[in-house]
Formats: sequence, C-alpha cells, structure tokens
Amino acid sequence: MAYATNHTTLAPASGRSLSTLFADLVARYERHRKFRQTVLELQSLSDRELADLGMNRSMIRRIALEAVSEH
Repeated sequence: MAYATNHTTLAPASGRSLSTLFADLVARYERHRKFRQTVLELQSLSDRELADLGMNRSMIRRIALEAVSEH
C-alpha cells in the first residue's frame, strides 16, 4: 500500500522573517479596523448629512477603502 505525504513547513516564503510576517499581519488588521470604523461612522450619518459632505450611501465602502489605502 502506498502513502503520499505532504510535508509543509512554517518557514517564511522568499526569505521573509517571521517578525516581518507578523508585522504585515498587524498592519492588515489595523487597516481592516480603520476601514470598519470608517464604514460604521459614515453609515451612522443621515442622508442629509451625507449629502452635505457631497456623498451618498452607495459611496461609503469606496470612501472607506480610499481612507485606508492613502498610507
């Protein structure tokens, strides 16, 4: 009977250190947190308040994405 094994390692790809991978993960989490906070704050505004800012509800996710990608 033949068995196939797949040995995967946790070694970082392309020479990146574990601390670099962790830092990237933390940065991604912070961007997601900022995105979520921006969406929630904009969704809490009334349609009139959004219009005063020159936006509508369909623009909220795009604006939140722009806010986190400006770094």
